[in-house]
Amino acid sequence: MLLKIGELAIEINRLPSAIHFYTQEGLLKPDSFTRGGYRLYEKNKALKRIKEIERLQVNKRFTISEIKSYFKNK
Repeated sequence: MLLKIGELAIEINRLPSAIHFYTQEGLLKPDSFTRGGYRLYEKNKALKRIKEIERLQVNKRFTISEIKSYFKNK
């Protein structure tokens, strides 16, 4: 099921601003768009990616730039 940012935020217990930020930084990519241009995300895929981003930030103390490089080389 595809969800808009607000719906996704509620489903995965994150702030919509965090999802927006990860998307703007290129760390999280929408799976689709509505006709009106709203980003749509698949819940499980987005949650897995966000958890990985958070793990890198917290456990490895990676910066956003380092996380971008990590995903680019993965």
